[in-house]
Amino acid sequence: MEKPYAFTVHRVRRARRHRWRWAQVTFWCPEEQLYHLWLQTLRELLETLTSRPKHLLVFINPLGGKGQGKRIYEKKVAPLFTLASITTEIVVTERANHAKESLYELDIDKYDGIVCVGGDGMFSEVLHGLVGRTQRDAGVDQNQPRATLVPSPLRIGIIPAGSTDCVCYSTVGTNDAETSALHIIVGDSLSMDVSAVHHNSTLLRYSVSLLGYGFYGDIIRDSEKKRWMGLARYDFSGLKTFFSHHCYEGTVSFLPAQHTVGSPRDRKPCRAGCPVCRQSRQQLEEEQRRARYSLDGTEEVEEWKVRCGQFLAINATNMSCACPRSPQGLSPAAHLGDGSSDLILIRKCSRFNFLRFLVRHTNQGDQFDFTFVEVYRVKKFQFVSKPAEDEDSSVLGRGKKRLGQLCSEHPTSCCCRASSSSWNCDGEVLSSPAIEVRVHCQLVRLFARGIEESPKQESRG
Repeated sequence: MEKPYAFTVHRVRRARRHRWRWAQVTFWCPEEQLYHLWLQTLRELLETLTSRPKHLLVFINPLGGKGQGKRIYEKKVAPLFTLASITTEIVVTERANHAKESLYELDIDKYDGIVCVGGDGMFSEVLHGLVGRTQRDAGVDQNQPRATLVPSPLRIGIIPAGSTDCVCYSTVGTNDAETSALHIIVGDSLSMDVSAVHHNSTLLRYSVSLLGYGFYGDIIRDSEKKRWMGLARYDFSGLKTFFSHHCYEGTVSFLPAQHTVGSPRDRKPCRAGCPVCRQSRQQLEEEQRRARYSLDGTEEVEEWKVRCGQFLAINATNMSCACPRSPQGLSPAAHLGDGSSDLILIRKCSRFNFLRFLVRHTNQGDQFDFTFVEVYRVKKFQFVSKPAEDEDSSVLGRGKKRLGQLCSEHPTSCCCRASSSSWNCDGEVLSSPAIEVRVHCQLVRLFARGIEESPKQESRG
């Protein structure tokens, strides 16, 4: 029997290790009427999927990672967007902050989302542009540490083409470009926390992955001087920083995230449809409602905790910070949208013990199971370095007050050191060691769904 009428359906096929692949199935119909009925029905069904984007703004960093961003987009992503009938406007960035500046100027209301092709730095640039533009349009002062930021209605898609692609790896489970393109096409949505980093009344940067002082701050500061080495500069600076073994004196004050239903050591990683993120957000909103109606403004101050001393590293992560070199990440149980950050304090210890701690990031061991490591789930924190404590500022003043309270009770817990490090904020150097950080719950949305528990599930067309 002849089968002259055929149509092809393009679909998603799940592969190994959280990868998605484009696949197709061809259907044959014996009758023309049935053929047209199938086509009409499928088109009507696709029209009801309003979460799928139709028009995207794409920023391509031609120099990120190994300089393959443009080739990756043209070869692996653009053909899939064409198959999905997605139209695009492409901007190939020509300088630092090109994407950020463009997002302040363009009419972004005509797009269904923004796609960045590059590494974590490119994503950060798009994030700053979109969040900043949203606050400007809403009349919110970003420089106010206590300001409530407005979420953007646009989603951000990440096509990984960088050196580590930490954000993509931590939200999808792989740094595969085709997988990310398919998540964009099917219209996935994942809400993610963003931390605002201030010095006094000035916004320094936003952070979604790592804020690192000491070890990671020294690495990024040293690597900036060695850009001529390419990607090898990170390994070189990491080795140099490890052998330098510098520790830094300071005070960390933090507000515990009592609204969260998890903890950094519960070994419950954030996964697609995460109940921890959902329940934590609900409890945070209830906590904020109670605070608005409270007549006593001292409740929050009484909850602050203080830790001071000499630290090899101070890390704050809004996500696991997983990457191919560290599949579990810096904090394996950190959650993407629970309104908190995992604050990790690594106190002064021997070089050998610090190496043991670092090695734990590459295997299945508990990297917090050391006497010199402390980890807390927080919604705000402040840091003051010892050399800066004589400065006159609001952040430092609050830090000095809490330091005095603690040291009067524990006079042997603090000691003096005359040097200071820098903060590594998602791969960028912050010059001021004194910072104030606040987590904004689910401020941005990605074209992602979180890491799926099992990749072998039913395919999605």
